[in-house]
Amino acid sequence: MTGEPLAAAPPRATAGPPVPRPSLHDPERFGEVFDAHFAEIHGYAAKRLGPDAAADVASQTFLEAFRRRDRYDPSRAAVRTWLYGIATNLIAKHRRSEVRALRARERLGPGDTGGGEGHADAVDARVSAQGLRGRLAGAIATLSAGERDVLLLVALAELSHEEVAAALGVPYGTVGSRLSRARRKVREALGGTNPMRDGEDDHG
Repeated sequence: MTGEPLAAAPPRATAGPPVPRPSLHDPERFGEVFDAHFAEIHGYAAKRLGPDAAADVASQTFLEAFRRRDRYDPSRAAVRTWLYGIATNLIAKHRRSEVRALRARERLGPGDTGGGEGHADAVDARVSAQGLRGRLAGAIATLSAGERDVLLLVALAELSHEEVAAALGVPYGTVGSRLSRARRKVREALGGTNPMRDGEDDHG
């Protein structure tokens, strides 16, 4: 063994999240995108449309993504954001079913409790924590399609305003105005109560 120092091995590249581009030349590689994100997209669709339609929407989302993978631009959106945009566009074809489901959950679910006016993010937190049911579901059913999409992408998918804008292909300012209107309408529909209150005082 010589005294020559061994050359350091070049650092291995850290594997990032799966992206569609490698599948352009090797279609089977798209399975990595499917495996990484299918459960999350299916869960989002199920929360909005119920389990019966969720499987179809989720499957169609990945079929559309595979067909359009050559147009995916990583500089515009992460893969997860891109998939949420496709899924939301597909959910748009089920608007009437979604509203009917929300109305059904309003009738079957428990009523919301609480008092005092809550801060804006309280609406998002209640949707995220307790899902779409009771008076909250009825309030969300009254929103316009655009307002509902923005609110639920923020509350259910936890996308930032920038990510919602990229997912829906709308200006950043549009996201803010739709979200503000949606939160206000939901609070008003709940009688001005704090949607976060659950037997505790509001500190927001």
